[in-house]
Amino acid sequence: MQTPPPPPPSSSTAGAIVPAGPMMPFNYNIYEAVQPHWFYCKQVESKSVWLPFSIIDSLQLEETYNSVQPDPENVIVRTDGGRYDVQLYDDRQRTAVFWEEEPTEVRRCTWFYKGDNDSRFIPYSEEFSDKLEAEYKRAVSTNQWHRRLEFPSGETIVMHNPKVIVQFQPSSIPDEWGTTQDGQTRPRVVKRGIDDDHDEVPDGELPKVDHLVFMVHGIGPVCDLRFRSMVECVDDFRNVSLKLLQSHFKKPLDDHAISRVEFLPVQWHTALHGDATGVDRRIKKITLPSTGRLRHFTNETLLDVLFYNSPTYCQTIMDTVAMEINRLYALFMKRNPEYTGGMSVAGHSLGSLILFDLLSNQKNGSPSLSPSVFPNAGGDAKQVRHQQLDKRGKQFSKIHKNSKRLRLDLSAVLEHLGLSEYKSTLDDEKIDIESFLLCTIEDLKEMGIPLGPRKKIAKFVKERLSKQVSLVSGESGSHFYTSYANELNWTHISSEAPDLSAKNLPVANTISSIHVDYNYFAVGTGQVSVVYHSLDFEPMNFFALGSPIGMFLTVRGLEKIEETYQLPTCKGFFNIYHPLDPVAYRIEPMIIPDLDLKPVLIPHHKGRKRLHLELKESLSRMGSDLKQGFISSLRTAWQTLNEFARAHTSSAQLQAELAIVANQIEEQEKHAQEEHKMTESPEPLKEDEPQVKIGMLNGGNRIDYVLQEKPIESFNEYLFALQSHLCYWQSEDTALLILKEIYRTMSIHPEQIAH
Repeated sequence: MQTPPPPPPSSSTAGAIVPAGPMMPFNYNIYEAVQPHWFYCKQVESKSVWLPFSIIDSLQLEETYNSVQPDPENVIVRTDGGRYDVQLYDDRQRTAVFWEEEPTEVRRCTWFYKGDNDSRFIPYSEEFSDKLEAEYKRAVSTNQWHRRLEFPSGETIVMHNPKVIVQFQPSSIPDEWGTTQDGQTRPRVVKRGIDDDHDEVPDGELPKVDHLVFMVHGIGPVCDLRFRSMVECVDDFRNVSLKLLQSHFKKPLDDHAISRVEFLPVQWHTALHGDATGVDRRIKKITLPSTGRLRHFTNETLLDVLFYNSPTYCQTIMDTVAMEINRLYALFMKRNPEYTGGMSVAGHSLGSLILFDLLSNQKNGSPSLSPSVFPNAGGDAKQVRHQQLDKRGKQFSKIHKNSKRLRLDLSAVLEHLGLSEYKSTLDDEKIDIESFLLCTIEDLKEMGIPLGPRKKIAKFVKERLSKQVSLVSGESGSHFYTSYANELNWTHISSEAPDLSAKNLPVANTISSIHVDYNYFAVGTGQVSVVYHSLDFEPMNFFALGSPIGMFLTVRGLEKIEETYQLPTCKGFFNIYHPLDPVAYRIEPMIIPDLDLKPVLIPHHKGRKRLHLELKESLSRMGSDLKQGFISSLRTAWQTLNEFARAHTSSAQLQAELAIVANQIEEQEKHAQEEHKMTESPEPLKEDEPQVKIGMLNGGNRIDYVLQEKPIESFNEYLFALQSHLCYWQSEDTALLILKEIYRTMSIHPEQIAH
């Protein structure tokens, strides 16, 4: 009998293998150390779930853990593509870098048990795992199994063989009589190492980044039907993009021509609804108690649209988005100083409108790139805006000249405010008393003046302006004050400006004197006038997902976007939407109203159209063919009947009637042929449609891109309307289009996927 060769050494680190039968002559008591894998704990739906680090991150953590570090307390390992930092030696925690998140525990794991409620394996503590590993090593070395191990904590581990290890624990759950049963519960499966579950462990992200995309959320604190946060939804979108890179950009990825695209979330909802504004507290006081959950949902989500149309809260939202994008950009560049790639922005729902308004008001040194915001037949909106500012500046100068008693020395003002120490700072900037009164909050911040002194200066300027306004009679003075204070960004210090007309009202009557300033267009009232901060970079592309931009521009009174208009600092603009999305609107008809142009159909990520759409077109084409064939057969039969009738009758009236019917059949045949041509023509036409020049908003290229609905969605449009507005975070087709447009600038194109 030939001795079978021993099994090859497995890549598994599950230790020695016990013979399947007692008669096998080989000794397998060779101990192999277990390969640790690093895990982190995360709260998922109010439950603690242990998730594995990627293979790349775990190997890096293990290498750092086993190395000698001169200053171990300050050793930090970057994981998850640089979005998280792990402190190995001190707190053993994983902390988020770019957003606020509770630190989570990190564990070096070797032994696991299967949970009671699901099939997920949960790691033991490192101390307990070390004890199990020592007992396992003893069992392998001595080849003694079926050992019962009792632990002080009450757990009992039974090692039947290297592949069958179970845990028993005392039962502490009382029965229906209130007594605790003696004995032990159902055994738990115990596992050593993770190699059997390699499919569940991601490979990891490369540290190099090709492109950076900032994603702004829409209304509400959650972003999908699973009530997940913006961070979780962007994580999903990033994971989808990584999978598409492996499937559609495999060759350039293997050739190291590309690496990956980083997506970072931009959050503004907390700043609006936090304690700083106090708006939630005030809204809660006036909210009716009935239908509490519905009203809470309305206050948390739908009111964001109204807040954005409020001059006070619109400024809060715009400040938060712009400063958060700049903060994330600065932090990313600080951590990646060698980065040379481009940047883009993406917005979902209301977030896309916020970005559009922000990008529309960016400043560019080149006048040719910055035409009027939305030019129309009535004139230039920017010009109107500048005329308003010039008018206010002249009003202020006139008031200031007529108010000699308010001409104060800058040194005396600072001494009065107790801020003399900042005189040198103002002198360095050549600031006198007049320019001091014109300084904005941002100006003071850029000069390095702290928050406390800025508050004092803001209060002083507000009071001086109110005194100067008292020299102007009538309502125009109050309106000038509020408009001018709004321009200087002082109005957030106090929401009430002096209203001179209020002095004639009874004491008990108080009125709001906030003067809402708007950008005026010739066709109507535009967006509320707020201060738009400059971004610290020029984005290459702007991706709007499920966007209501077109509707808002129309409601603001805009009839048409000029073909020459483009965003001042952003060359690319893509309006991506689901056909059933109730919030999404098109952009192209606002640029070329007379051209009936269908949106670009986004291809399925696996190639071609979805099957049900092809079937629908095939049935339409088949119906046209059948109709044409039926009419042709009818004409042939009628011609035969007509010839037979002519040969057997001489009635002129009958022949005339036959001729009329023959003409009708001929006309129907021509009509059927035209319909047949129309059903055959869409495919080649769609190849030509993207070549149509649609203004300069996207550099002359197409703007509107529509996703293909799923087969089940086509049965009931209303049922899937809400879901379609939230589908973009997990949409492979959306992610692939964004990747295509990003890598197109690098002359890299996706590979064709075989069906």
